[in-house]
Amino acid sequence: MNIAILAYLEPGEKTPDVVMNQVAEALTAAGHSTSILTSRDDVAQLVQVVRDAKPDLVFNLLESFNNDMIGGSMGVAGVLDLLQVPYTGGGPGEIYLQEDKSLAKKLLDFEDVKYPDFASFTPNADFETGGNLRMPLFVKPQRMEASQGIDEKSLVHSTQELMERVLKIHKTIGDAALAEEYIEGRELYVGVLGNGQPVAFPPIELDFSGLPEGAPKVADRAAKWDETSDRFKGTKSVVANLPSDLRARVQKVAIDAYRAVRVRDYGRVDIRVTEGGEIYVIEVNASCYLEKSSEFAMAAKEQGLEYNDLINRIADLALERFKTRDPRRKKRRK
Repeated sequence: MNIAILAYLEPGEKTPDVVMNQVAEALTAAGHSTSILTSRDDVAQLVQVVRDAKPDLVFNLLESFNNDMIGGSMGVAGVLDLLQVPYTGGGPGEIYLQEDKSLAKKLLDFEDVKYPDFASFTPNADFETGGNLRMPLFVKPQRMEASQGIDEKSLVHSTQELMERVLKIHKTIGDAALAEEYIEGRELYVGVLGNGQPVAFPPIELDFSGLPEGAPKVADRAAKWDETSDRFKGTKSVVANLPSDLRARVQKVAIDAYRAVRVRDYGRVDIRVTEGGEIYVIEVNASCYLEKSSEFAMAAKEQGLEYNDLINRIADLALERFKTRDPRRKKRRK
Protein backbone atom coordinates (compact mmCIF):
# COMPACT_ATOMS: atom_id res chain seq x y z
CA MET A 1 0.00 0.00 0.00
CA ASN A 2 0.84 3.65 -0.24
CA ILE A 3 0.67 4.78 3.39
CA ALA A 4 0.96 8.40 4.50
CA ILE A 5 1.96 9.03 8.12
CA LEU A 6 0.33 12.20 9.36
CA ALA A 7 2.34 14.06 12.00
CA TYR A 8 2.22 17.38 13.83
CA LEU A 9 5.21 19.72 13.81
CA GLU A 10 5.77 21.86 16.87
CA PRO A 11 6.61 25.52 16.13
CA GLY A 12 10.31 25.73 15.30
CA GLU A 13 10.67 22.04 14.48
CA LYS A 14 11.81 21.03 11.01
CA THR A 15 11.41 17.27 11.30
CA PRO A 16 8.80 15.09 13.05
CA ASP A 17 9.65 13.21 16.23
CA VAL A 18 11.13 9.74 16.50
CA VAL A 19 7.79 7.90 16.59
CA MET A 20 6.91 8.92 13.05
CA ASN A 21 10.22 7.64 11.74
CA GLN A 22 9.85 4.36 13.66
CA VAL A 23 6.36 3.82 12.25
CA ALA A 24 7.59 4.63 8.74
CA GLU A 25 10.47 2.16 9.05
CA ALA A 26 8.12 -0.59 10.28
CA LEU A 27 5.74 -0.07 7.37
CA THR A 28 8.55 0.17 4.81
CA ALA A 29 10.05 -3.07 6.10
CA ALA A 30 6.76 -4.80 5.23
CA GLY A 31 6.97 -3.56 1.64
CA HIS A 32 4.69 -0.53 1.86
CA SER A 33 5.49 2.79 0.23
CA THR A 34 5.50 5.44 2.97
CA SER A 35 5.63 9.20 3.27
CA ILE A 36 5.51 11.51 6.28
CA LEU A 37 3.05 14.37 5.96
CA THR A 38 3.45 17.21 8.43
CA SER A 39 0.93 19.85 9.39
CA ARG A 40 0.56 22.55 11.99
CA ASP A 41 -2.15 25.16 11.51
CA ASP A 42 -3.25 25.41 7.88
CA VAL A 43 -6.37 23.44 6.95
CA ALA A 44 -5.97 24.10 3.22
CA GLN A 45 -2.38 22.86 3.39
CA LEU A 46 -3.51 19.74 5.29
CA VAL A 47 -6.09 18.95 2.62
CA GLN A 48 -3.60 19.55 -0.17
CA VAL A 49 -0.80 17.35 1.20
CA VAL A 50 -3.21 14.47 1.75
CA ARG A 51 -4.66 14.83 -1.74
CA ASP A 52 -1.19 15.05 -3.31
CA ALA A 53 -0.02 11.90 -1.49
CA LYS A 54 -3.01 9.87 -2.79
CA PRO A 55 -2.65 7.40 0.09
CA ASP A 56 -4.41 4.05 0.39
CA LEU A 57 -4.26 4.66 4.14
CA VAL A 58 -3.33 7.49 6.49
CA PHE A 59 -1.54 6.38 9.67
CA ASN A 60 -2.87 9.19 11.83
CA LEU A 61 -0.43 10.26 14.55
CA LEU A 62 -1.58 13.87 14.63
CA GLU A 63 -2.72 14.62 18.19
CA SER A 64 -3.34 18.35 17.83
CA PHE A 65 -3.82 21.04 15.21
CA ASN A 66 -2.97 24.73 15.36
CA ASN A 67 -1.52 24.04 18.81
CA ASP A 68 -5.02 23.02 19.93
CA MET A 69 -4.83 20.00 22.22
CA ILE A 70 -8.58 20.23 22.88
CA GLY A 71 -10.49 19.45 19.72
CA GLY A 72 -7.61 19.63 17.25
CA SER A 73 -7.34 15.89 16.65
CA MET A 74 -11.13 15.65 16.34
CA GLY A 75 -11.09 18.24 13.55
CA VAL A 76 -8.30 16.45 11.68
CA ALA A 77 -10.25 13.17 11.76
CA GLY A 78 -13.25 15.06 10.38
CA VAL A 79 -11.16 16.38 7.47
CA LEU A 80 -9.95 12.86 6.66
CA ASP A 81 -13.56 11.63 6.75
CA LEU A 82 -14.60 14.34 4.30
CA LEU A 83 -11.71 13.40 2.02
CA GLN A 84 -12.91 9.77 2.21
CA VAL A 85 -9.43 8.52 3.05
CA PRO A 86 -9.04 5.46 5.31
CA TYR A 87 -7.10 6.25 8.49
CA THR A 88 -6.05 4.62 11.73
CA GLY A 89 -7.75 5.40 15.03
CA GLY A 90 -11.04 6.99 15.95
CA GLY A 91 -13.27 9.27 13.95
CA PRO A 92 -14.35 12.70 15.21
CA GLY A 93 -17.24 11.24 17.20
CA GLU A 94 -15.11 8.61 18.92
CA ILE A 95 -12.37 11.14 19.68
CA TYR A 96 -14.90 13.49 21.28
CA LEU A 97 -16.07 10.70 23.59
CA GLN A 98 -12.54 9.60 24.47
CA GLU A 99 -11.02 13.03 25.08
CA ASP A 100 -13.72 14.11 27.53
CA LYS A 101 -12.75 12.09 30.61
CA SER A 102 -15.97 12.96 32.42
CA LEU A 103 -18.12 11.75 29.54
CA ALA A 104 -15.95 8.64 29.14
CA LYS A 105 -16.56 7.73 32.79
CA LYS A 106 -20.30 7.97 32.23
CA LEU A 107 -19.97 5.48 29.38
CA LEU A 108 -17.99 3.18 31.66
CA ASP A 109 -20.73 3.47 34.24
CA PHE A 110 -23.36 2.43 31.69
CA GLU A 111 -21.31 -0.69 30.91
CA ASP A 112 -20.79 -1.48 34.64
CA VAL A 113 -17.04 -0.83 34.49
CA LYS A 114 -15.76 0.39 37.85
CA TYR A 115 -13.95 3.76 38.02
CA PRO A 116 -13.11 6.25 40.80
CA ASP A 117 -15.93 8.58 41.87
CA PHE A 118 -15.35 12.04 40.41
CA ALA A 119 -16.56 15.60 40.02
CA SER A 120 -16.07 17.98 37.10
CA PHE A 121 -15.34 21.71 37.56
CA THR A 122 -15.88 23.85 34.46
CA PRO A 123 -14.36 27.33 34.13
CA ASN A 124 -17.75 29.03 33.60
CA ALA A 125 -19.56 27.50 36.61
CA ASP A 126 -19.58 28.37 40.29
CA PHE A 127 -17.10 26.38 42.33
CA GLU A 128 -18.54 23.40 44.17
CA THR A 129 -16.88 21.29 46.84
CA GLY A 130 -17.12 17.97 45.00
CA GLY A 131 -20.05 16.60 46.95
CA ASN A 132 -19.31 13.43 48.89
CA LEU A 133 -15.92 12.66 47.35
CA ARG A 134 -13.40 11.23 49.80
CA MET A 135 -9.98 12.82 50.17
CA PRO A 136 -7.36 12.56 48.86
CA LEU A 137 -8.39 13.53 45.35
CA PHE A 138 -6.42 13.45 42.13
CA VAL A 139 -7.06 16.58 40.07
CA LYS A 140 -6.25 16.82 36.35
CA PRO A 141 -7.43 18.59 33.19
CA GLN A 142 -10.57 17.00 31.82
CA ARG A 143 -9.52 16.75 28.17
CA MET A 144 -5.72 16.92 28.00
CA GLU A 145 -3.48 13.97 27.18
CA ALA A 146 0.14 12.93 27.91
CA SER A 147 -0.18 13.97 31.59
CA GLN A 148 -0.31 17.65 30.74
CA GLY A 149 -1.25 19.70 33.78
CA ILE A 150 -0.34 16.85 36.15
CA ASP A 151 2.46 17.09 38.72
CA GLU A 152 3.16 16.17 42.35
CA LYS A 153 0.61 18.76 43.55
CA SER A 154 -2.19 17.11 41.59
CA LEU A 155 -2.87 14.92 44.63
CA VAL A 156 -4.82 17.12 47.07
CA HIS A 157 -5.83 16.46 50.67
CA SER A 158 -8.16 19.37 51.52
CA THR A 159 -10.88 21.53 50.00
CA GLN A 160 -8.48 24.46 49.94
CA GLU A 161 -5.93 22.50 47.93
CA LEU A 162 -8.71 21.30 45.64
CA MET A 163 -9.84 24.86 44.95
CA GLU A 164 -6.31 26.02 44.24
CA ARG A 165 -5.64 23.15 41.86
CA VAL A 166 -8.92 23.58 39.97
CA LEU A 167 -8.33 27.29 39.51
CA LYS A 168 -4.79 26.67 38.29
CA ILE A 169 -6.04 24.27 35.60
CA HIS A 170 -8.67 26.81 34.55
CA LYS A 171 -6.06 29.57 34.32
CA THR A 172 -3.04 27.79 32.83
CA ILE A 173 -4.65 25.05 30.72
CA GLY A 174 -8.00 26.61 29.85
CA ASP A 175 -9.76 23.31 30.47
CA ALA A 176 -12.30 21.99 32.93
CA ALA A 177 -10.81 20.22 35.95
CA LEU A 178 -11.60 16.63 36.85
CA ALA A 179 -11.25 15.60 40.49
CA GLU A 180 -11.45 11.89 41.21
CA GLU A 181 -10.94 9.84 44.34
CA TYR A 182 -7.38 8.61 44.57
CA ILE A 183 -7.14 4.82 44.40
CA GLU A 184 -4.25 3.42 46.42
CA GLY A 185 -2.82 0.39 44.65
CA ARG A 186 -0.81 -0.97 41.75
CA GLU A 187 -0.86 0.99 38.50
CA LEU A 188 -1.26 -1.17 35.40
CA TYR A 189 -1.30 -0.36 31.68
CA VAL A 190 -3.15 -2.82 29.46
CA GLY A 191 -2.67 -2.55 25.70
CA VAL A 192 -5.61 -3.64 23.56
CA LEU A 193 -5.50 -4.38 19.83
CA GLY A 194 -8.40 -5.04 17.47
CA ASN A 195 -11.95 -4.10 16.59
CA GLY A 196 -14.52 -6.89 16.33
CA GLN A 197 -12.57 -9.20 18.65
CA PRO A 198 -10.05 -7.05 20.52
CA VAL A 199 -7.18 -8.76 22.34
CA ALA A 200 -5.70 -7.53 25.63
CA PHE A 201 -1.92 -7.74 25.97
CA PRO A 202 -0.16 -8.77 29.21
CA PRO A 203 -0.43 -5.92 31.74
CA ILE A 204 2.54 -3.61 32.27
CA GLU A 205 3.08 -2.20 35.77
CA LEU A 206 4.53 1.18 36.66
CA ASP A 207 6.95 0.43 39.48
CA PHE A 208 7.18 3.33 41.96
CA SER A 209 9.72 1.66 44.25
CA GLY A 210 12.52 4.06 43.25
CA LEU A 211 10.69 7.15 44.48
CA PRO A 212 11.62 8.77 47.80
CA GLU A 213 9.63 7.79 50.88
CA GLY A 214 6.35 9.72 50.96
CA ALA A 215 6.47 10.83 47.33
CA PRO A 216 3.07 10.57 45.61
CA LYS A 217 2.78 7.39 43.55
CA VAL A 218 1.28 8.99 40.45
CA ALA A 219 2.39 9.07 36.82
CA ASP A 220 2.75 12.83 36.46
CA ARG A 221 4.32 14.63 33.51
CA ALA A 222 7.82 14.57 35.04
CA ALA A 223 7.67 10.81 35.67
CA LYS A 224 6.66 10.20 32.06
CA TRP A 225 8.73 12.66 30.07
CA ASP A 226 11.45 14.49 32.05
CA GLU A 227 14.45 12.16 31.88
CA THR A 228 16.46 14.43 34.18
CA SER A 229 13.91 14.38 37.01
CA ASP A 230 14.01 12.23 40.14
CA ARG A 231 10.47 11.09 39.37
CA PHE A 232 11.46 9.78 35.94
CA LYS A 233 14.51 8.02 37.39
CA GLY A 234 12.48 6.64 40.33
CA THR A 235 9.84 4.90 38.20
CA LYS A 236 10.07 2.13 35.64
CA SER A 237 7.70 0.05 33.56
CA VAL A 238 7.87 -3.71 34.00
CA VAL A 239 5.78 -6.68 32.94
CA ALA A 240 3.30 -7.12 35.80
CA ASN A 241 3.61 -10.22 37.93
CA LEU A 242 -0.04 -11.08 38.63
CA PRO A 243 -1.84 -14.25 39.69
CA SER A 244 -3.51 -15.81 36.64
CA ASP A 245 -7.04 -15.13 37.87
CA LEU A 246 -6.32 -11.47 38.60
CA ARG A 247 -4.56 -11.05 35.29
CA ALA A 248 -7.58 -12.47 33.45
CA ARG A 249 -9.93 -10.13 35.32
CA VAL A 250 -7.73 -7.12 34.57
CA GLN A 251 -7.62 -7.98 30.86
CA LYS A 252 -11.39 -8.44 30.73
CA VAL A 253 -11.97 -5.07 32.40
CA ALA A 254 -9.56 -3.47 29.89
CA ILE A 255 -11.47 -4.91 26.93
CA ASP A 256 -14.81 -3.86 28.45
CA ALA A 257 -13.51 -0.30 28.89
CA TYR A 258 -11.99 -0.27 25.39
CA ARG A 259 -15.35 -1.22 23.89
CA ALA A 260 -17.37 1.13 26.12
CA VAL A 261 -15.43 4.19 24.96
CA ARG A 262 -15.56 3.04 21.30
CA VAL A 263 -11.80 2.73 20.73
CA ARG A 264 -10.83 1.75 17.19
CA ASP A 265 -7.78 -0.31 16.13
CA TYR A 266 -5.58 0.08 19.23
CA GLY A 267 -5.37 1.71 22.63
CA ARG A 268 -4.19 1.44 26.22
CA VAL A 269 -6.31 1.20 29.36
CA ASP A 270 -4.84 2.56 32.60
CA ILE A 271 -5.96 0.64 35.67
CA ARG A 272 -5.44 0.66 39.43
CA VAL A 273 -5.77 -2.55 41.44
CA THR A 274 -6.26 -2.27 45.20
CA GLU A 275 -4.69 -4.58 47.76
CA GLY A 276 -8.07 -6.33 48.03
CA GLY A 277 -8.18 -7.02 44.29
CA GLU A 278 -10.67 -4.33 43.24
CA ILE A 279 -10.07 -3.10 39.69
CA TYR A 280 -10.64 0.55 38.74
CA VAL A 281 -10.27 2.02 35.26
CA ILE A 282 -8.45 5.33 35.56
CA GLU A 283 -8.29 6.28 31.90
CA VAL A 284 -8.75 4.91 28.38
CA ASN A 285 -6.08 6.10 25.93
CA ALA A 286 -7.20 5.60 22.34
CA SER A 287 -4.44 5.65 19.69
CA CYS A 288 -1.85 5.56 22.47
CA TYR A 289 1.86 6.39 22.24
CA LEU A 290 3.64 4.09 19.77
CA GLU A 291 7.33 4.64 20.49
CA LYS A 292 9.34 1.38 20.46
CA SER A 293 10.05 1.50 24.19
CA SER A 294 6.50 2.50 25.21
CA GLU A 295 4.37 0.37 27.50
CA PHE A 296 2.12 -0.53 24.56
CA ALA A 297 5.00 -1.84 22.44
CA MET A 298 6.48 -3.59 25.50
CA ALA A 299 3.18 -5.38 26.13
CA ALA A 300 2.85 -6.37 22.47
CA LYS A 301 6.32 -7.89 22.55
CA GLU A 302 5.44 -9.86 25.67
CA GLN A 303 2.44 -11.13 23.72
CA GLY A 304 4.81 -12.26 20.94
CA LEU A 305 4.18 -9.36 18.56
CA GLU A 306 7.36 -7.56 17.53
CA TYR A 307 7.23 -3.81 16.87
CA ASN A 308 7.17 -3.99 13.07
CA ASP A 309 4.39 -6.59 13.15
CA LEU A 310 2.44 -4.48 15.64
CA ILE A 311 2.52 -1.38 13.45
CA ASN A 312 1.54 -3.29 10.34
CA ARG A 313 -1.28 -5.02 12.19
CA ILE A 314 -2.69 -1.61 13.18
CA ALA A 315 -2.60 -0.53 9.51
CA ASP A 316 -4.35 -3.73 8.44
CA LEU A 317 -7.03 -3.33 11.10
CA ALA A 318 -7.80 0.22 9.96
CA LEU A 319 -8.11 -0.76 6.32
CA GLU A 320 -10.26 -3.79 7.13
CA ARG A 321 -12.53 -1.64 9.27
CA PHE A 322 -12.87 0.95 6.53
CA LYS A 323 -13.84 -1.65 3.93
CA THR A 324 -16.31 -3.32 6.28
CA ARG A 325 -17.95 -0.03 7.22
CA ASP A 326 -18.79 0.94 3.63
CA PRO A 327 -17.07 -0.91 0.77
CA ARG A 328 -18.50 1.59 -1.71
CA ARG A 329 -16.51 4.53 -0.31
CA LYS A 330 -13.18 3.35 -1.67
CA LYS A 331 -14.73 2.84 -5.10
CA ARG A 332 -16.17 6.38 -5.05
CA ARG A 333 -12.82 7.83 -3.94
CA LYS A 334 -11.03 6.14 -6.84
